[in-house]
Formats: sequence, structure tokens, C-alpha cells
Amino acid sequence: MSSSSAPHLFILTGASRGMGLAMAEQLLEPGHALLCISRGISEALPTRADAAGAQLTQWSADLTEGAAVSARLEEWLAAYGPNHFASASLINNAGVIPTIGPLREADAKDLAFALRVGLEAPMQLSAAFLRATRGWHVPRKVLNISSGLGRRAMASQAGYCAAKAGMDHFTRCLALDEAQDANGAKVCSLAPGVIDTDMQRQLRGANAEAFPDRGNFERLKSAGQLSSPEEAARRVLAWLQRPDFGAEPVADVRDA
Repeated sequence: MSSSSAPHLFILTGASRGMGLAMAEQLLEPGHALLCISRGISEALPTRADAAGAQLTQWSADLTEGAAVSARLEEWLAAYGPNHFASASLINNAGVIPTIGPLREADAKDLAFALRVGLEAPMQLSAAFLRATRGWHVPRKVLNISSGLGRRAMASQAGYCAAKAGMDHFTRCLALDEAQDANGAKVCSLAPGVIDTDMQRQLRGANAEAFPDRGNFERLKSAGQLSSPEEAARRVLAWLQRPDFGAEPVADVRDA
């Protein structure tokens, strides 16, 4: 396949709802190949892909089984030659908020679920992606969707804050790794701002006694300070296309 006709590959986790679904919809453009990895499969995306002339693959996968999913990804990527795609980008978007409350009241399985989806799977998928594409002499990027809560502690949010802080720091390490490789990928852990998604509704609906910051999230909603998933997706994907993507391994779209 010639470079002029080669599609740009995007691999996106958590594409079934919220900002992830909005990103998937916006990535369905001519000349794009999109692999969505989510627990659920969208029935609407194939129609959109056909209309846009984009290539779409969807996997129903449980990201708590990150080792198996990353092995499947590595095998899938290895089936393509180094010149099949014009570029390759992995977007680790999936994440969950465990039950909101003090850590002393946390359920061990609930914490494990959040950390496996929000931290362990992104590390495993990143490793598989970078290993499988290392010989591809095309632009390669890893975009990790982080959060301001990875950089600011909040009561009753230890699991989510820890996952996002870990994501930020493993991205810093990954940037150092890739800088040592002549064919290294560009990487960034990006906070997308405050978005009106199911997670926000979960925070606003939490028990006020268990979650002292609930009022702050209620005020963000009432003051109209939440981005729509569509607008947040546009800003995140614009960041991915910046010529200086990866210059700062930890960033925030509000710093644009």
C-alpha cells in the first residue's frame, strides 16, 4: 500500500459512551482506520463509518483482563506490515470511578476493578502497541486521557485519583523510554477538562456525607461550566494533532 493511500490508524478504548463515543464519531473520517475496544459494541458506529468512508473495527473486551486484551492487540497489529498505515495512535480513554467514599470503607474488588481499568490496562496496552509497532517507520503516538484529579487530591476519591496520578507518572517514564529510541513514539497524558458525562452525574449524586466535594460538582453543573462530550472530544483530538504533541508528557487541554 502506498503512503498516499495508507490509512491513519487510531486505537481507542472506552468508546461506547461519553467523550469516548464522541471521539469515535469524530475519528470516523475518510482515510482513517479506527479500532474501538470497549465493553459494549456500538450499533450506530458502523453506519457512520460507511457514510464517512472510514474503516471501523470494534472489539467487545473486558479491560480488567488487560493482559489478554493487550496480547490480542499485539497479535492484531503484528498482522500488518510496517507500511500498511500512515500513522498509528493509541488513545487510552477508558476509566471508572469506584464507589465514592473514604478509603477505609472501600470494597477491595471495587478498587481492583478501577485500578485495572484505569491504570493497569493502559500500561499493558501501551506496551503491546509500542512493541508491535516499533519497526513501523511512521509517526506513532500514545495519548492517555488523565484528569485534574490525578494532580489534585480529593477526599473520597482515592482510587480514581491514584489511577490518574499513576497514569501521569507512567507517561513521564514512557516519554523517557521513547526518547532513547531513534524511532520512539510521542506520548502525552492529557487532562480533558470537566465534562458533562455519566461520571459527573455519579459525583453529583454521591452521598454528601461520604463526599465532601459534592457541592463543588453541583455548582459546576448549575453554572454551565461543564464541556459537552463532543466539545471535549474535539479539543482532545486537536491536541493529538498538534505538531508539538508530546513535548510535555503531562498536559491539560485548558493550557492550549
